[in-house]
Amino acid sequence: MDLDDNIFMLPGPVKMHPRVLRAMSLPARAHRDPTFFEIHREIRELLKYTFQTNYDVAVISGSGTAGMDAAISNLLTKKHTAVVAHNGKFGERLVEIVKRYSNAIAVGAEWGEVIDTEKVAEAVEENDVDAVVLCHNETSTGVTNPAWEIGKIAKKHGLLYILDGITSVGGIEVRPEKMGADVVVFGSQKCVAAPAGMAALAVSPRAEEMMVENPPYYLDLKKHLEKYNNPEKADTPYTCAIPLFQALLEALRMIKEEGIEERWRKCAAMGEATREAVKAMGLKLFPRDERYASNTLTAIWLPEGVTDKEFRGTLKEKYHVVVAGAQEHIKGKVFRIGHMGIVKWTDLAATIVAIEATMRELGLDVERGAGPGVIAEHMARYGL
Repeated sequence: MDLDDNIFMLPGPVKMHPRVLRAMSLPARAHRDPTFFEIHREIRELLKYTFQTNYDVAVISGSGTAGMDAAISNLLTKKHTAVVAHNGKFGERLVEIVKRYSNAIAVGAEWGEVIDTEKVAEAVEENDVDAVVLCHNETSTGVTNPAWEIGKIAKKHGLLYILDGITSVGGIEVRPEKMGADVVVFGSQKCVAAPAGMAALAVSPRAEEMMVENPPYYLDLKKHLEKYNNPEKADTPYTCAIPLFQALLEALRMIKEEGIEERWRKCAAMGEATREAVKAMGLKLFPRDERYASNTLTAIWLPEGVTDKEFRGTLKEKYHVVVAGAQEHIKGKVFRIGHMGIVKWTDLAATIVAIEATMRELGLDVERGAGPGVIAEHMARYGL
């Protein structure tokens, strides 16, 4: 498959705009040069816009997991206990991270189900708890968890609230102050549509005051926050991934140009269109309650009698459409379509056409034009 000639529909890493790619290929420059301080300053202000926050922000050269590792390791020790709600691969990862530094009370749900807020409330009320940790948008299952409601529980009990927004910030409405979140993290290669390799954090004043005395050396959030929010000279404590930061700046500029609320609206419209289209083709959604299906990706059961290799292989090799498989115990049973970042309606339409053609080629009974027709209806509804 030609990497320059495909429709890239993963739930991260995602398609990047030529402007972002060009920014990443700019000539090398000194990371302590005043011109780079200006890049950091602009990134800082655009991050606050993208997060929709007045909190201090920081960018770490590392993946979204590095961001969550930093958030948890800087706020929790073995003296603390956190309720960690999980219903997928990435929520389970948060349980593992919390256990590394602190004590975890895991409140789980089956993959495909939504987190039960009543169980979270019970865990908080029945235990001596210091924090609540949640994956807002569970990328492994395509389920968006009730982060706003869980924020109310944390606020009621005066608890720190640490939110994994890796595939929600920039694609689903997130407002840290209104949600009661003390730390929110995103990964650059998701809704922001920048290269992989950066994690951004928004951190409340309360959380800054509660930082532990001996954090990890490189992931010392106090250092990162002090440097990045210096009004005179925005900077990072250590050498940053210079080309990636240049690309991040361009991706954030594009969000501001489009408007964050318009980006949210587009993802919501595409999510609804995708769900209706795949159902029209006789496919079944993986989330058990469609009210909590994600707006930034859609998880779908593979058709019966078809292997993942046949299905995604045909999509990729014959139709040049790249979608994601699944993980752990649902690997080979579920596929996922990303519709975040700069994905266009024409990308989505072509993807649905290719899925229908693939189904017919594999001998499945599918009504011709059913899925693409749904997409056309939603495009018209969106104003295209």
